[in-house]
Amino acid sequence: MPKIIAVDYGLKRCGIAETDPSQIIASGLTTVDTRDIFKFLTGYFQKNQAEAIVLGEPKRMDTSDTHNSQPVRDFKKKLEELFPDKKIYLVDERFTSKMAFQTMIDGGLSKKQRQNKALVDQISATIILQSFLQSR
Repeated sequence: MPKIIAVDYGLKRCGIAETDPSQIIASGLTTVDTRDIFKFLTGYFQKNQAEAIVLGEPKRMDTSDTHNSQPVRDFKKKLEELFPDKKIYLVDERFTSKMAFQTMIDGGLSKKQRQNKALVDQISATIILQSFLQSR
């Protein structure tokens, strides 16, 4: 079965997560500079069989857009153009950064390690992907 990949899109960097081939478990993969995301995804899809991309959709508590909502929609549109064979899903990403930070605390990471924003983005992508898997 092909994998599913998740992207926690940000203006500076993107957290990336992927499923196992059985699409049961989400695991953090890496963090990529946003300017390199399409190059990364192209290489990833050449090496890995993946059927879908899950994107975190930024929303405020009242479900209105955030400063990053339009960039995510633009990113989704570009993904649809570049990878027309991939299904693309949007998943509510409210609280994922807070959940990622709590996961780091629960995992015993030091204060210095918790300040690593790239790791927070990667964990956030994992949470987004796991949420998607559980909702199916």
